Amino acid sequence: MLKPVERPKIVATTKPPAVSALEHPAQEEETTYADMIVEYLQQLGIDSVFGVPGGAIEPFLNALARSERKGGPRLVVARHECGAAFMADGYYRETGKMGVVCATTGPGATNLITGISSAMADEISVLAITAQTPLPKFGKRALQESSCTAIDTVALFRHCTQFTTLVSHHEQFESKLVSAIMAAHRVPHGPVHISIPSDILRAPAKIKPHIHSDLLVHDFSISDNLSIDRLCEKLGRVDTIAMYIGAGAGAASEQIMQFIELTGTAFVTGPMGKAWVDETHPLYRGVYGFAGHDSARELFQNNGVDLILAVGAALGELDTGGWNHDLLNTKLVHIDSSVEHFTRSPMANLHVFGNLRAIFSSLVEHTATARKWGRTWETLPGKREPNLLGSHTSLNEPEKCLSDEAPVKPQRLMAYLTFNLPSNTRVFVDAGNAWAWATHYLVSADNQGRYRLAMGYGSMSWAVGAAVGSATGNPSAPILCLVGDGSYLMSAQEITVAAQHNLAVVFMILNDSALGMVMHGQQMGGQESIGWELNKIDYAAMAAAMGIDGVVIETPQQLQQLNMRDLFLKNSPTLIDVRIDKNEVPPMGDRIKGLAVNGSATPGG
Repeated sequence: MLKPVERPKIVATTKPPAVSALEHPAQEEETTYADMIVEYLQQLGIDSVFGVPGGAIEPFLNALARSERKGGPRLVVARHECGAAFMADGYYRETGKMGVVCATTGPGATNLITGISSAMADEISVLAITAQTPLPKFGKRALQESSCTAIDTVALFRHCTQFTTLVSHHEQFESKLVSAIMAAHRVPHGPVHISIPSDILRAPAKIKPHIHSDLLVHDFSISDNLSIDRLCEKLGRVDTIAMYIGAGAGAASEQIMQFIELTGTAFVTGPMGKAWVDETHPLYRGVYGFAGHDSARELFQNNGVDLILAVGAALGELDTGGWNHDLLNTKLVHIDSSVEHFTRSPMANLHVFGNLRAIFSSLVEHTATARKWGRTWETLPGKREPNLLGSHTSLNEPEKCLSDEAPVKPQRLMAYLTFNLPSNTRVFVDAGNAWAWATHYLVSADNQGRYRLAMGYGSMSWAVGAAVGSATGNPSAPILCLVGDGSYLMSAQEITVAAQHNLAVVFMILNDSALGMVMHGQQMGGQESIGWELNKIDYAAMAAAMGIDGVVIETPQQLQQLNMRDLFLKNSPTLIDVRIDKNEVPPMGDRIKGLAVNGSATPGG
């Protein structure tokens, strides 16, 4: 039987918002530069701003309070600024609209940096708004001063954003705000930062935006026609094609699949790219790179491969198995909308730059015409019968997906999720062993980008905040956060944001009382065993103390009794504490080899 943790009776604690002086009718009509920010956000269709209150940012919070009363953008209060930045990240992934996060001056701003750095590494559009002490206090060691004469936050953000600026005069305000928004949406996308002294935020302003929001965000459909023609010539001269699909291929996923089926191209994905494909497709050979499948590696090792197409691929370490030559060689054609990504494929025989949808629409047209004239391509061998998870990939130790042993095998947990999650579930997977187990064993036929990781920077606890941000953007969607116990301990308090806003996020903790990736990395790499052990914690009881339903799962039989669909229909979050077998070794051997080559001892947690 399940072991639900008894939820204590709780008196409703929702309080009416504090009444500020700006709510009095006499001052209600006064419009400030903070209101100008809100007006632009509303034009962009953004309905939520994530952040943590503080004195210097108060004028912006007042503007949000006025906005919310009128049905406009509102404030969602996180428990820590880094969690707020992760929420903004998740909001963007769910809605496609720029995530917005705000923080006060000083430590409020610096607490954002890890979350903003994560957005930078994963090319996520986020606007970070931080306050400054009033301009007359600059250089006087004011409390939490973060001007250029103190802890210079604008300079700190310079290395983790695409644009960072200080508004030093109200006449700069609108132009710098517009510049920030436009920078967040250029390709590659990324975070931007604007720092505003509190006296400028509260200064009276007339809001008549000079630039319409339609001009701020535009998906330019440009492409290099000469390179496309050269690629078509190459396709005409080869018999076999293999394809690698990266995280950036989402906008063209439909056209890419049309091309694959017209040409019979066997394809693989990176760990994040698998969000954009049907993993049960008969031409799919699995994940290449971190925690990948032998069938994917074998595809590129096949001597019969004439041409490899890598699409929307940043070609980072985890995407490529440590920049393996099986993928990165002279057979490669790198197709991308970011020129920066080409710096990691100098060996490619062709780079094709431009809007991926436009490029593949053109390729589909050329290929369909060639097919009418009798041109065909051979499908590379390697197809397998469907495995027990429904995909055509090779699995490590597939029998463990059916194990009835306790504690629960992680492979068994992923098999349960494969068959029991609604097809439109948003799955957020946190850094650590959860990455490995989900990458290798969690299979989905959904190809709409609902499987979500943040592997660029590898921030632990990202999934906790990002899942909340996603639910804020789409409260009716089923959302699952898969997180290790070490990561959850870093930001467990953010689950209370989901409770406060009645968001039915399911938080599933892989509880093995260990920093699992550290523990297994040390064992596999022959290192000292140190620093990985965590104390035993009943996370379901922790959730109950916060007024949140918690369930303990100790056996596969209890797991089978879970009804995930019912949990997603609640108006509150649920925490599922799954006691997993910590002795099961995750499929991350390539990661360990990469660390050994670089002289490092231990992977991240």
